Amino acid sequence: MAAKTGFASVNGTQLYYEEAGEGTSVVFIHGLGLDRRMWDEQFQEFAGRYRVIRYDVRGFGKSDVPSDSPFRHVDDLRALLDYLAAPKSHIIGFSMGGIVALHHALLHPDATLSLVLADSALDGHPWSAEWDESVDAVWEHAAKAGAKAGNDKWLEHDLFGPAREQPHVKAKLAQIVGESSGWNWVNESPVQGIDPRSIDRLHDISAPTIVIVGERDLADFRTIATTLTQAIPGARKVVIEGAGHMSNIEKAPEFNSIVSSFLEEVETRAA
Repeated sequence: MAAKTGFASVNGTQLYYEEAGEGTSVVFIHGLGLDRRMWDEQFQEFAGRYRVIRYDVRGFGKSDVPSDSPFRHVDDLRALLDYLAAPKSHIIGFSMGGIVALHHALLHPDATLSLVLADSALDGHPWSAEWDESVDAVWEHAAKAGAKAGNDKWLEHDLFGPAREQPHVKAKLAQIVGESSGWNWVNESPVQGIDPRSIDRLHDISAPTIVIVGERDLADFRTIATTLTQAIPGARKVVIEGAGHMSNIEKAPEFNSIVSSFLEEVETRAA
């Protein structure tokens, strides 16, 4: 199925997007250091039943890098969806993209049909010392050796350990991260969050929510999955056996089946 591609001039920036299919909108948001291509295993699969939208978050992929002006990723997302005439959507966020999805569900509840949080991060989560040290090492390496060296260091992170065990997944990540500008490793982004933070208002989320996490994901992300499930009203958690952080690529058929069943259930209830 041919995809429509383009750049949306919204919210003071240029966001690259791709869309395919017809029907209710399903939006995919990528993780840190990645881009829209991490959803290749989902894009065409779901385009057979939905209008699928994926995009590069500001600072990543083909989208513009941030200027000095403060901005919020959630405002970019909302502006993009308004630009594409997608007033209501199912929102699927991975890792960093999970935070953007949470912000959308909190700030735009009437526009969020459902929420899928895959190996999600969470603003306000008390990150472990091990996590902080490991990510700081990436920034420190990039500061000394440059943005591309930061990308290489990120690919070596334990977060992608299980993914590196599968040659096709390892190659996919190497392509996406290797082609990244690495701007995020050598610049201080003016991106802002929301106040109060998501962790302090998860009980306010009204959208049907499913939390997906890889069995072998790092401890911080498994803890976040539990926090989300316990705090978001009606949320349920699904653990994908054998998967690490990149559950949507490492175990694509299982991931797609879980999300497909969830979306069908949501739409049946709403009918």
